[in-house]
Amino acid sequence: MFLILSKILDLFLGPLTWGVLFLVLGLLWRRGGRRALGLQVLGLGVLYAFSIEPVAGALMRWVEAGAKETYRPGVVYDAVIVLGGGLDPDATERSGRPEYNAAVERILRGYELLREGKARQVLLSGGTLDTRPEAVVESKVLQSQLQQWGIAPERIVIEGLSRNTRENALESKKLVQERGWNTLLLITSAAHLPRASGCFAAVGLRPDTLAADVRASTGKRPPSWLPRANHLNASTDALRELAGRAVYRLRGWTVE
Repeated sequence: MFLILSKILDLFLGPLTWGVLFLVLGLLWRRGGRRALGLQVLGLGVLYAFSIEPVAGALMRWVEAGAKETYRPGVVYDAVIVLGGGLDPDATERSGRPEYNAAVERILRGYELLREGKARQVLLSGGTLDTRPEAVVESKVLQSQLQQWGIAPERIVIEGLSRNTRENALESKKLVQERGWNTLLLITSAAHLPRASGCFAAVGLRPDTLAADVRASTGKRPPSWLPRANHLNASTDALRELAGRAVYRLRGWTVE
């Protein structure tokens, strides 16, 4: 039930939803007049504001500011834990090959550490919400990808049951305990890292952390004030992450 509610919440967190809703309400207002016009202007204002670089960049810098890296270059970790979220399952199913999204750096950072001997094994954590038997399971796809890149099968451990960050932590803990791993490194997107590390801490694991998929700019160069779809997407991702942190804190799923 929580997973279903979270998807509904995602819909209403999007600025695109707000903007379209205000526009439609303004157009459907029977009496018209200033209130109807005001709703339409508000809808356009929301779409514009969240589609420009200054707003999207500020939001992304905000959510990424809490990403504290504790990675120790001199340590050879027992395992690096790579959280799912970098694969596009629909495109992967269609093409029959791994197709990635903007978070592909998660698996790339994990691969680099394995290749350089900085980690003995990798734990790929990520399942699917799709209940079809033929559904793409991210951890299995990434397992095959790492093997194609030359990583020995015995160095790769997967769990394909988790459907959210809370379950990532719970399922990972079981495997960590089974295998007796001590030194751990958690890799996920910079925006997601504060919530992810908090979830692992809540189940009793405090791995070192490494941020991937850093998306916020430094803010030093002059920003573009032209609306762009990629800026709207970044704003939506940032708002979704902020809401996720709030919900997880309320449920006691994450700790500092």
